[in-house]
Amino acid sequence: MTATLPEVGDADAAGKTPVAPSAGPTVATGQPVKKEASPHMGLKIGAAALLVALVALYLLRNVLLGTPVNVYSAAAGELVQTVVASGRVISPQRVTIALQSAGRVQRVAVIEGQAVERGQLLIELDNSDSRAGVNQAVAAVAQARAKLRQQGEVAEPLALQALAQAQATAQQARKTMQRNLDLAAQGFVSRAVVDDAQRAVQVAESQVASAQAQAKTNTPSGSDAALARAALAQAVAGEDLARIKLAQGQVLAPSGGVLIARSVEVGDVVQPGKALLVLASSGQTQVLIQVDEKNLSKIALGQQALGSADAFASQRFDAVVAFINPAVDATRGSVEVKLSVTNPPPYLRQDMTVSIDIETARRTATVVVPTSTLEDAATDHPWVLVVRDKRVVKQFVSLGLRGDTQVEVLNGISAGEGLVPKSKLGVKAGQRVRARVQAVPPPARERGAGKTPMAP
Repeated sequence: MTATLPEVGDADAAGKTPVAPSAGPTVATGQPVKKEASPHMGLKIGAAALLVALVALYLLRNVLLGTPVNVYSAAAGELVQTVVASGRVISPQRVTIALQSAGRVQRVAVIEGQAVERGQLLIELDNSDSRAGVNQAVAAVAQARAKLRQQGEVAEPLALQALAQAQATAQQARKTMQRNLDLAAQGFVSRAVVDDAQRAVQVAESQVASAQAQAKTNTPSGSDAALARAALAQAVAGEDLARIKLAQGQVLAPSGGVLIARSVEVGDVVQPGKALLVLASSGQTQVLIQVDEKNLSKIALGQQALGSADAFASQRFDAVVAFINPAVDATRGSVEVKLSVTNPPPYLRQDMTVSIDIETARRTATVVVPTSTLEDAATDHPWVLVVRDKRVVKQFVSLGLRGDTQVEVLNGISAGEGLVPKSKLGVKAGQRVRARVQAVPPPARERGAGKTPMAP
């Protein structure tokens, strides 16, 4: 006899909980039949196990394969160390032009930026009074020359004639005195006549002496001739002075060059010593820069350099270190350095701002690494973290040329080895890693005194 099961959801009158239908068929006795195993169950279990294994491998990948780390590769090649600084174009000499005398400007013959030659007229003053002074001095010279000529043509001959007359008169007086002496001895004349004769001789002799002195002073070596020559020299000097004053009214270029400043116009009344023009003399073009004193040991005379003007940044010109100031500017902590521009380009102008790269050292074949990979670089024992056999190794190194972005390694590492940057703080020596080489950043070209970028 079989029994039927109640339907799902039905309840008997007594309020019993309904019985859920069984998963399989039932027998007449009311017992459930066992379900057979599904064939897909094994596949599901295997897939779940594989997924767990893959997740475990993914989580343990850094332990098994190593932590991935970006590294820089030590490079082999040429290394150039430069000191970079900014400066200005200067001329070897600046000439400030002023007048030595006051006056009204009659003509300004040049303009700013004009090239001038030595002796070229720059400024001219109203010089009418100076010209009159020159004419007066010329007349004084002519008068002095005539006086000197008169001395030789008239005064000297007259003096010689007067001397001859005095000598003749003295000789006659002596003869007369001698006759009177003879007559007085015979008693024919009185003593008074003899005395008059003697007095006449004395007067005649004094006249001879005076004529001799007059003749001597009129000779070419005499004092009158000397006075005439001195008067002529004085007149000539006066003429020279007048001409100098006339010349001072004209300002000529002391040398060839370019006029870089002008502060005078026609009609201005100028005073002595007031700067009117500034002339940049022609010659070797130079660049003046200020170098940080910490780089003084790197700079030497004769070092080659490359320059570029801020206004023409894409163009370069060659320069050579020509002067290093022995004094240090205590205020700025810098040293003045001048460079000669061997072949200045046409666009270079006075006071133009330029940048200069001075080559201070060069290595043709060396190992170069970024400074960002160095630890304790300022000490005597710098070191790096280098990847060898997939593990990080702490390696002490010896350094050579140093810069802001790159540095030369003399020993400790070889070209091609991977170096861990300092920014990877979690990486430690002995750690297993997977190195991924990245490009070395280009050297930064920082301008200003004291910057020393390294350019491979």
